[in-house]
Amino acid sequence: MDCPSVTPLFFLPNDGGLPLHPGDVDSRLQPLLEDFLTHLRLERGQAEHTRRTYAHQLGQFVDWAAQQGIPTWREVTFRNLSDYLDHCRNRTRAEVPGGLGRRQKRAEPESEPEPASVKLGKRAGADSGKLSTASVYLQVAALRAFFRYALDEGWVVINPTENLALPRRWKTLPKALSEDEIERLLVPPGPETEPTPDVLCDHAVLELAYASGLRLAELRNLRLEQLHLEAGFISVIGKGNKERVVPVGQRAITAIERYLAVRSTLVRPRSPATVFLTRRGTTFAPVTLWLRIRNWVQRHGITRNITPHMLRHSFATHLMEHGADLRVIQELLGHASISTTEIYTHVAQERLQELHRRHHPRAR
Repeated sequence: MDCPSVTPLFFLPNDGGLPLHPGDVDSRLQPLLEDFLTHLRLERGQAEHTRRTYAHQLGQFVDWAAQQGIPTWREVTFRNLSDYLDHCRNRTRAEVPGGLGRRQKRAEPESEPEPASVKLGKRAGADSGKLSTASVYLQVAALRAFFRYALDEGWVVINPTENLALPRRWKTLPKALSEDEIERLLVPPGPETEPTPDVLCDHAVLELAYASGLRLAELRNLRLEQLHLEAGFISVIGKGNKERVVPVGQRAITAIERYLAVRSTLVRPRSPATVFLTRRGTTFAPVTLWLRIRNWVQRHGITRNITPHMLRHSFATHLMEHGADLRVIQELLGHASISTTEIYTHVAQERLQELHRRHHPRAR
C-alpha cells in the first residue's frame, strides 16, 4: 500500500486524557510520538518505508477512534479494534486517506509500482472496490506492533491486540521472465554505440539484479565497499540490517566493471558512496530507478510490464528450475522464513507439468 508522507494523529496518555491532534502536540510530547518509530528503526532495523507505513496506518486508526470518542490509547479495547477492522473491510479504496483514490490523481510517469502486498489483495476487492485484505492486514500488523511496544514501555496496561488475528492474505505465484526474455533484456551495449554512463549504469543494474536477486532497495543502497568483484561476490545489507553474501557471475561482474570505469563522470562533490548514481550524482529514488528499468525494457522490444521485483523472481525461479536447493535460494534471497521461499516450488512444479504435457507421449 503506497503510503504518502502524512502527519499521523496519535492517542497517548496525557494530563487531560484528550486525543492528540498535530496542533495539540507540544515539545513535551513530541519525543513520545517519535519513540515508537525510532524503536522500529534502531532496535528492529525496519526500513523507512515500513516506518512510514506504520505511521500512516496508526494515523488512520486514530482518525476513526476520535470519531468514536475514544480518548486515549489506554482505553482502546479488543471490541474497538474489531469494530475498526469491520469499518476498514467495508470502506472503499478511494475512501482511504492518502490511498489509491488519491494515487490515481498523480501523473502516470511519476507513479511508483505498488508493493506486492497491495497487488496480492486486489483480487479480493477489485470487483467491489472495497479495501483489500492485504490493506487490512497492514492495519492489523501496525496496531499489533504498536501495542506490543506500548505495553513494554508502560503506555498501556493491557494489550488489546493480543487475540487479534491477522487476516489470511491471497498468495499468488510470482511473475518471472523466461530465459529467452532475460537474454534479450541483458544484451550488453556494443562498443560501436559508444554507450553513455547512463546506459552502462542501467545495464549493470539489470545484470546485477538478475545475477543476485537483490531487492530494489538493496540495489539502490549498495555501496562500493560491498563489492568484492575480484572474489566474485557482494555483501548485502537486507531487511532488519541482516548481512548476507551473494555470489555474482562473470557477466554481471563485467557489466559492473564497465560501469565503474565511467562512474567518476557522474560523481559530484556531495555524491554518496553508493555504486549506482543518477546524472546528478545522487542515489536513485525508487521511482527513478524503476522508470530507468522500464525504459530499458521498452527499448529492447519487450512488451510485458516488467518491474524490478520480477528480476528477483526470475533469479529465484530459474535457480529452482535448474535444480538449486530451496535452502540455498532462501539464503541468497535473504528470506527470514523458508515458507516465504517455498512459493517458488509451485513455480517449478508448474514448469515441470508443462514440460511433461509438451513432451510425454501419453500426456495428451
